[in-house]
Amino acid sequence: MTQPDIAAISAQLDSESVRDRMVALASLRHVAAAEAVPLIKKVLDDESLQIRSMAVFALGIKQTDESFPILLDILTNEPDYGIRADAAGALGYLEDNRAFEPLVRTFYEDTDWLVRFSAAVSLGNLKDPRAFDVLIQALDSPEVVLQQAAIAALGEIKAIAAVDHILRFAQAEDWLVRQRLAEALGHLPSPKSLSALNYLAKDSHPQVSEAARISLERLATAE
Repeated sequence: MTQPDIAAISAQLDSESVRDRMVALASLRHVAAAEAVPLIKKVLDDESLQIRSMAVFALGIKQTDESFPILLDILTNEPDYGIRADAAGALGYLEDNRAFEPLVRTFYEDTDWLVRFSAAVSLGNLKDPRAFDVLIQALDSPEVVLQQAAIAALGEIKAIAAVDHILRFAQAEDWLVRQRLAEALGHLPSPKSLSALNYLAKDSHPQVSEAARISLERLATAE
């Protein structure tokens, strides 16, 4: 693959065309983090929310020493909830445990469910067992997507103690909740997990039954 022309990408990021700036940002996937981050920073305050969203996401993928403090500042001070949600998600991609407390604080304090959803997902990505309490609380959220995120994250942090808390979702009306449960149980070896997975393997929704089958295979292999 030919090396990307950094100067050309930088010039394209200054274009008046949103499409040009978007293409330039996308081309940074082939650029090393140390060279990409200064270019990403150029459009973090872009007039286009879509460009800003792409730039924030890119900071989670292109990791340098600057990525964490920039994302933390956006999570804390950005007025747009969509961009805050992007920052919460990008902090999870960094897998930097310094993000644990800011993400927990965001989950408890942010008023928008999308931001709280991203924070819950990222707490799972960090795989930090300290997230147990906040994720258990998230199970009682009125937003179904937050329940999904919490179930998945409890699986990610391998919280065996969560099994009794999440089994109540085995007959959830939303099939995506049941699928997340089936996937999470594959990381939580216990007799109750096996029993629930055998039940979910007969679920009427094919994606739920398939997820349960895969988790049963995972648990069998782990043994």
